[in-house]
Amino acid sequence: MRLTDDFKDEIRARVRMSDLVGKKIQLKRQGREFAGLSPFKKEKTPSFFVNDEKKFYHCFASGEHGDAFDWLMKMEGLSFMEAAEQLASIAGLHLPKSDPEAAKKAEASKSLIEWMELAQRFFSRQLRSGAGSDARHYLQRRGYGPVEWETYEIGFAPDFRTALKDELIAAGAKPNELIDCGLLIAPDDGGAPYDRFRGRIMFAIRDPRNRLVAFGGRAMTANARAKYLNSPETPIFHKGNNLYRYPQARKAAADPKSGARGLIVAEGYFDAIALARAGLEHAVAPLGTALGEDQMQLLWRAGGEPTLCFDGDNAGRMAANRAAERALPLLEPGRTLRFVFLPEGKDPDDILHDDGASALKEALGHTRPLASILWDIEAEKEPLDDPDRRAGFRKRLRALLYRIENPAVREEYQREFDQKLEQVFGSTRRSSGGRYYKKGAALGPTAETKRLVETGPIPTKLRHLLLAAVEYPEIAENQAERLSGLNCGQLDTLRDAILDALAEGHVELSGGLRNYLAGQGFAAVLKRLDLEKQPMRTALGGDTATVIQREEAWTRIASDYMEQAGYNTKRQEMRSRLTEEIENDDADTVRGLMEIHRRGKAHRQTDQ
Repeated sequence: MRLTDDFKDEIRARVRMSDLVGKKIQLKRQGREFAGLSPFKKEKTPSFFVNDEKKFYHCFASGEHGDAFDWLMKMEGLSFMEAAEQLASIAGLHLPKSDPEAAKKAEASKSLIEWMELAQRFFSRQLRSGAGSDARHYLQRRGYGPVEWETYEIGFAPDFRTALKDELIAAGAKPNELIDCGLLIAPDDGGAPYDRFRGRIMFAIRDPRNRLVAFGGRAMTANARAKYLNSPETPIFHKGNNLYRYPQARKAAADPKSGARGLIVAEGYFDAIALARAGLEHAVAPLGTALGEDQMQLLWRAGGEPTLCFDGDNAGRMAANRAAERALPLLEPGRTLRFVFLPEGKDPDDILHDDGASALKEALGHTRPLASILWDIEAEKEPLDDPDRRAGFRKRLRALLYRIENPAVREEYQREFDQKLEQVFGSTRRSSGGRYYKKGAALGPTAETKRLVETGPIPTKLRHLLLAAVEYPEIAENQAERLSGLNCGQLDTLRDAILDALAEGHVELSGGLRNYLAGQGFAAVLKRLDLEKQPMRTALGGDTATVIQREEAWTRIASDYMEQAGYNTKRQEMRSRLTEEIENDDADTVRGLMEIHRRGKAHRQTDQ
């Protein structure tokens, strides 16, 4: 099977040479390139260089030179097709099946792109013609003159039904070709095709290989059906795989002088251009839709920390939240997102026009990390002013963590959230004396704990609650706040050890929570509690109960236990007062206390 030049170029565009080579040798940035010791000859001074922009490596010591395909063939002894298969996997592509029509399709794509380039030249001329007078005035009012039109490939589609069609047909194009590349619309009734873009300011959209594959058009009239209109999906354009200004922005970000750690993502075409005009040339924009997963992968190829720039209004916040949640399964070490919110009611173009480039750069300097956005997403859903709401907040944070697939990244986010929870709400674990303490080494069981478990009367519900927390750690994790509030008496040390194990991630270690607790000295305690294993499982709904059913049963048992514990405490207090008043010979107070006791008892019997 022979791969087309188009497919090989797509692989080269998607695979970052420094990432590929960096898996084998240590590279250090030097200007626009990366340098390292030659893998082909022994040396002490680096003479091996990798250039991401030009997509090749070169070794001055040995003369070796090549691209991603050559690298794998040299370093791993692969055939060309084996290297292609491995690179396609890295790039997220599938090798094309043997297709005799592939070459014809590739040639057809080249033809479509040629018509797109001719269309751009037509739009550029029209902006400077009499038909483009209103568009010119609009752009000039926003500070865009001929230099900006040329630099940012801005044009104008005149408000005539077949102006572009007539121009390109005269140049030799076939109507079906122009329909295929999205420049013409074919009516459903079989009528003559007509121009898709009419009466609009036009923006050229280039793919990662810098091919002109689509257009975006801004309407000049308020009554237009859509303010912005983009090219449809075509054989050469897939919206989710492209970003406006991506080739130019990626090149700018690769310049060490930029200091960029990733691209800036604005909301619209004018916003991306405004950032570029302010000196932030590493700015891009999605194409009229929310940022997708493939677009995020594009961003990370140009730098590990892209910044998403949003308006400060509710719509901007919602867009940021969607992007933050969508990124979670894709996160890897060195790949994240940062966020910046502009003053409400202003976009980058407004700030540039009203306050100047320095003000826009200043606004972009106050970024926030992804973890901070995730925290706000959940914290802003409801006031966190009571234990149940705080428990719900913790549970929602854990749900976000579960969506992070990379274990190293998930662990760091969990540590970040744990620290912030402790800062905001304080420690939730307490000793038997009611004193709070910070996370640290778990406290082992006391002699009294062991004696009590072996011989003393521990309430059945408490045995079930603690044993269930060990058997089903997800219950302990989801109900950590409620578990920390249980008065376990001499078993407080076991409860606290469970909570510390969860907080420090010991549940995920080999053997899980039970092995960790045994290692902390609780083996005998657990062995005694295990006598209640079957009754505990029955209390939680039996062996066929779902995870949710078990957790709901656990919370009911915990509520009953806490209510009973509260009653027992009040009863003990009542007995103490009665004894005291009897000794004081205060008959009236004794009668009053007895009456309160009888009413309370009757009320509980009614509830039961």
